Amino acid sequence: MITITPAAADQIRTSADQGGNQGLAMRIAAKRNPDGSIHYGMGFDDNEHEGDIHITSAGIDVVISETSKVLLDGMTLDYVEIEPDTFQFIFMNPNDVNYVPPE
Repeated sequence: MITITPAAADQIRTSADQGGNQGLAMRIAAKRNPDGSIHYGMGFDDNEHEGDIHITSAGIDVVISETSKVLLDGMTLDYVEIEPDTFQFIFMNPNDVNYVPPE
């Protein structure tokens, strides 16, 4: 369903440690924009909602809503260096109209 790369998992753990969020699940959400692209959100969450789906990827507990499931199916979350010394999470998602597979 969702794949978290080792680099993304390491950064999620680091962020959890720095923010005092150890033990909380990472909630990943998605919403389709009018142009067909997908808007993503993520953060640590200790709330349980009806229909939530729990998975584990790269040792990270992930929670997604039932409505986000279809949009996130097959997505890979990575943490990469975009420019020198500038890192960010990227969502590689074949369900997004703007997705271009890595070469």
